[in-house]
Amino acid sequence: MSELQRDRLHVTVFADRAAVGHAAAGHVAGRLRQLLAEDGKRPRLLFAAAASQVEFLDALCRAEGIDWSRVDAFHMDEYVGLPRGDEQAFGAWLDRHIFDIVHPGRVEKLDPTTADPAAECRRYGRLLEDGGLDLALVGIGENGHVAFNDPHVADFEDPEVVKPVLIDETSRAQQVRDGAFATIDLVPRLAMTVTMSTILAARTISAVVPGPTKAAAVARTLDGPIEVACPASALRRHPDAAMFIDEAAASGITH
Repeated sequence: MSELQRDRLHVTVFADRAAVGHAAAGHVAGRLRQLLAEDGKRPRLLFAAAASQVEFLDALCRAEGIDWSRVDAFHMDEYVGLPRGDEQAFGAWLDRHIFDIVHPGRVEKLDPTTADPAAECRRYGRLLEDGGLDLALVGIGENGHVAFNDPHVADFEDPEVVKPVLIDETSRAQQVRDGAFATIDLVPRLAMTVTMSTILAARTISAVVPGPTKAAAVARTLDGPIEVACPASALRRHPDAAMFIDEAAASGITH
């Protein structure tokens, strides 16, 4: 294990994905227990749905001392145009990997079947505004995106809470490499995403970013300029953000 600091962002490097997931889950579980200890507090968590999060979520499900019945759970992005019940939907993915296992007291999801994405984003945005976010549990895409805030739509001062976006071709191709879709033609082109300004306003951010395919994005996030060309670079400005990566993801950074 090694530790790095980039501006305000604390980064820990582990040998492999399993160690990353275990450490990140321990960090998040500790913050969650602190929140639950506050009188009358219902922690509000925002979850990423991606293959990179599997080990982390598996370990978080096993964390002890968490009263999930007092947790409000949200997710950070969703495709538009999937049929009801489609397993590729991010909400359904999170059901399988955490929500149906720990049973949060409240789960709010974006609707991938909506015929009016702008209205659905406004609806979901009002839910997020009504209390804000305590913990944002994020990943980073191969192009540096956070949620579906790809470089061409990312805005660190976004006036919107949730917005419809066209998905970058790099992000669409990543969904195929991650095994979510068989071919890129099957990947939707439109999505709804919680914006960068909303994510950055969370009280605490934890980023889990394992694997060699993320090495270039991690290097840009940590060693490049803070700019929307690499949306994840804004994590370096957050007052309480931690990143957990493995040696493969760290291979391009300057130690």
